[in-house]
Amino acid sequence: MVEKRCPRLQRDGVYRWFSELPSPQRVEFLCGLLDLCIPLELRFLGACLEDLARKDYHSLRDSEIKANNPADLGSLTNLTDEVVRSKLLVSLALLGSAHREAAGVLFRTLTHIDSVINNYGLQLNEGRTGDEFLLLFTMASNHPAFSFHQKQVLRQELTQIQNIMASTSKNPSTSTLNSMATYPGCHKAWKEYFT
Repeated sequence: MVEKRCPRLQRDGVYRWFSELPSPQRVEFLCGLLDLCIPLELRFLGACLEDLARKDYHSLRDSEIKANNPADLGSLTNLTDEVVRSKLLVSLALLGSAHREAAGVLFRTLTHIDSVINNYGLQLNEGRTGDEFLLLFTMASNHPAFSFHQKQVLRQELTQIQNIMASTSKNPSTSTLNSMATYPGCHKAWKEYFT
């Protein structure tokens, strides 16, 4: 009887653990799980995602058109502006995997993070700023519209942001969470959490 309940308890623990993760780590974890799936599982999950996405299709259609239009993305360059960061997050979420030109525009914008932090004194630990940058770079470094090289550069930028946040953080639990996201195979980390 206990053996039959054990998988359910583990699954509930994983659900609870996942629901408490910040968005960047949720994205990283899900991408890691998808990498572990076989092609038929991926096709099935794709069908499930299509059905879920269909519910919001009409409300997001205009935003999706802008997210895949390089000209519209070209105006989103001021990373110090919270509104621009919000629009970039929406654009990354709605960017189609075949839109390489739009991804190139986003890549050029995101790779100016060094100058933004150094020249404008952007503090990553102020308000939601750090969380927004973590989510932006996690999404971009896992997005299929970016080339392998672009993903590598974005992953390096993500690691740099995490290091800055960890070094200035006074909360040791935050740096532990941030360091998990730097591990490309964070999908394995949950095993350690529950063993």
